[in-house]
Amino acid sequence: MHMSSFTPAGWESWNVSRQPLIRTGMPVLLDDDLLFEDAPGSPRPAVQANRWLRELPLEGASAVRTWENNAGCLCEWLTFLKDRGVHPLRDRQELRAALSMYAEHRFNGPLKHRWDHTTWNLHIGILSRFYRWVNNEGLCAGIPFSYRAGKRIADGVLVDVQRNLARQRQPRPHTTIKYLEVDFADLFVRALAGLGPDGEPDRHFRRPREGARNAAMAKCVLSSGLRKQEFTYLTIYEVPPLPARPTDLPVLFPLGHALTKGQKARTSWIHYGPLAEMHQYIELDRAASAEGFRWRPPTRLGPPPLVEAPDWEGPI
Repeated sequence: MHMSSFTPAGWESWNVSRQPLIRTGMPVLLDDDLLFEDAPGSPRPAVQANRWLRELPLEGASAVRTWENNAGCLCEWLTFLKDRGVHPLRDRQELRAALSMYAEHRFNGPLKHRWDHTTWNLHIGILSRFYRWVNNEGLCAGIPFSYRAGKRIADGVLVDVQRNLARQRQPRPHTTIKYLEVDFADLFVRALAGLGPDGEPDRHFRRPREGARNAAMAKCVLSSGLRKQEFTYLTIYEVPPLPARPTDLPVLFPLGHALTKGQKARTSWIHYGPLAEMHQYIELDRAASAEGFRWRPPTRLGPPPLVEAPDWEGPI
């Protein structure tokens, strides 16, 4: 089974009456022969899997990465079942036996296929939601999971919950935040700037023009905890203004919905020192590099958007 990503480009030539109602970037699962039916009116399991994936945005999953994670989980599960001749939407007992074999494959199988408990529980959660959906839609006779009823406190209210017995119990971690060791972080930043472990210029290092940018951005990320997507598309106008005088208190770092995971705006913090280095780079190195630069996007992409009077609150 294969996983592809949908794009509507060129749909006019597909011999269809209208553009397919599928969001751009939505994963699509395909069997090896690229067919969706064994016969007219006899859809394959991939059809139901793709239906469920297309409804994820309606269930609050707005990030493409989330769609891909769900699709990847289904792809691996359906491939495992197909290799063993098990239909994913028929006999419950056969599915439970296959799930038991899947657990053995993931915990004791070849090293390259093994998972830890966290990855297993993540995939079980995805499969559980998928089978609940196909069961509610009347597309399968039963689900392969068993559940145990329980209660927990949510926002001060006692609520009923169900625990999937296929999930593996894990010890509660002492903390969910991981930090780089200070020595390693300092070494990492110096390397990006072309410096040696002692902070002096490395004569064996071919210094790039972007050394100041890379070092400043690395310190910004280490201080603020920006995600990859957030610092990749961050513009100079979204960098918080520098306080008038140095302060030991962190500076508020708001992040707009266009940058954040799931398009949900959030707020982080950054220390004064890394923020000062970001502004120094913007005012000196970046200004020198951008001076006289007149690049424009290709005309085939259409007229470029014109930004006037941009500031921290956003461009016009």
